[in-house]
Amino acid sequence: MSTSKQLTEHPVLGPRTGKHITFVFDGKTYQALEGETVAFALWGAGVRVLGHDERQGQPRGLSCGIGHCYNCRVTIDGVPDVRSCITPVLDGMQVQSQKGGQPA
Repeated sequence: MSTSKQLTEHPVLGPRTGKHITFVFDGKTYQALEGETVAFALWGAGVRVLGHDERQGQPRGLSCGIGHCYNCRVTIDGVPDVRSCITPVLDGMQVQSQKGGQPA
């Protein structure tokens, strides 16, 4: 299981508590706190590339963080083009990066 660098204490929001769950991204198992988004959990685990763009194949990652830009699209449980920054991570969820709008 990958080591997490999750934010567990926030100066304004206070401590982050919740059940630890696991999910898979591109074949690797990661931990998340119940209630956080897929993108936030991956960011905390050090993952910065969530896929590659359709035109030039450039890496895509977390950009706006509010579901507006679509840069964080991934395939979740077989459903493509899911915005990971606004999708809560679920225990056992299978997440794949995308290349050109297709699972990598």
